[in-house]
Amino acid sequence: MLTTIVTAASLSALATTVYALCFLTSVACSWLLVRSFLLNRTRLLLWSAACFVLLAVNNLLVVIDLVVLPPGINLSPFRLAVSLAAVSTLLFGFVWEVD
Repeated sequence: MLTTIVTAASLSALATTVYALCFLTSVACSWLLVRSFLLNRTRLLLWSAACFVLLAVNNLLVVIDLVVLPPGINLSPFRLAVSLAAVSTLLFGFVWEVD
């Protein structure tokens, strides 16, 4: 039976990769939504784009907080505030655009 030893360094590298991929995915979604809004001028696309831009900012704060900054500095209140703003923006857009 083959056993694999997982070290803390490999888990840390995996976590960093996942955080970076989440950030890149949210940036790509934001870019696609903004581009689609600029072409179609649909208000629901505007709210969705604004939400995903804020989610990309949130993912950037996650990368900065968990990868770049030392453990003594905690950006979680800022991350939670940006997440709340993102979800609130999308919810406001859904409510505002009801026909």
